Amino acid sequence: MTAASPSRPVHLGRIVGASLCGFALILAGCAKSEETAAPPAQGTGGAQAPVASTADGPTCTITQYGGTQLDLKSAIVGFSQSEKEANPFRIAETQSIKDEAAKAGVKQLLTTNANSQLSKQISDIQDMINKGAQALIVAPLNSDGLEPALSAARAKNIPVLTIDRKVNAAACKDYVSFLGSNFVEQGKRAAQQMAKALNNKGKVAILLGASGNNVTTDRTNGFVDELKASAPEIQVVAQQTGDFARDKGQQVMEQIIQAQPDINGVYAENDEMALGALVALRSANKKPGTDIHVVSIDGTRNAVQKVTEGELYAVVESNPRFGPLAFQTLQSFLSGQPVQQNVVISDKLYTKDNATAELGNSY
Repeated sequence: MTAASPSRPVHLGRIVGASLCGFALILAGCAKSEETAAPPAQGTGGAQAPVASTADGPTCTITQYGGTQLDLKSAIVGFSQSEKEANPFRIAETQSIKDEAAKAGVKQLLTTNANSQLSKQISDIQDMINKGAQALIVAPLNSDGLEPALSAARAKNIPVLTIDRKVNAAACKDYVSFLGSNFVEQGKRAAQQMAKALNNKGKVAILLGASGNNVTTDRTNGFVDELKASAPEIQVVAQQTGDFARDKGQQVMEQIIQAQPDINGVYAENDEMALGALVALRSANKKPGTDIHVVSIDGTRNAVQKVTEGELYAVVESNPRFGPLAFQTLQSFLSGQPVQQNVVISDKLYTKDNATAELGNSY
């Protein structure tokens, strides 16, 4: 793993397995430090690691939120996935939830997939509540619009954890806690890599993620603000939405390269769009890694492989393996312990210096 930039939060340690000591590092730092912990197994990507600042924020308890204490082994837990599992991030995320539910001995895990339809995600959550879900893990499609589902859960004091995307609602009131990355920091780190690739001068296009959620907004703001502050001679000359999809990323890149043939950098807000962009660039007789440098976010196996081949300059990880952290958080909350309302995880950076060694830890 590469060294963190000065602005990057410091790791407390890695949460591993289903040990409650892993979650306790958020509260008391009981896990081993990253320097002394055993390296992750080949291909696992490693468990998520909350950053040090996580332990300093406000907490939530079941007494504050309402409800009764419960053991996961006697609980029905619902998981609401937001997008179809054609994206490696969603595949890894859902599998992590399923695997950890089995390890934790959850009585029953209900799973749904909204297939990128907000109305379906609302009805999915309401259906799981009607089927007896006593706790919910939700990967929101959008930051707004889930109010009917959250209200239905709140009416029965069912704890809701949101993962990977925030909702515009109040923690410990409308939901218990958010678990996810610092998306502004991800965009900032991507900008730092772009500045390196372009020697602080050039023209860049941004392939935006899906609209209506904080991931896209934060990754864009982090990138643009960092360029303005540290590499003002790099101009952002185009921004178009690729909806986090490979085919849309390719289509948008084709349009941008025709309108802005002199760009020398592309920032894709996820790997799938970046991989689509590479196809479009090659079709336009532009050589990725030579004529145009591409930086993206996620850490999928295909993208990290492209870093080893020199077609992608760098990839900022967004770790999708929420299972251990989500179920540790739930168990702590349901047993009466305080949990952090905002748990920010730390992410790797894949570059030419470490991509070959870290390839097995991508997803």
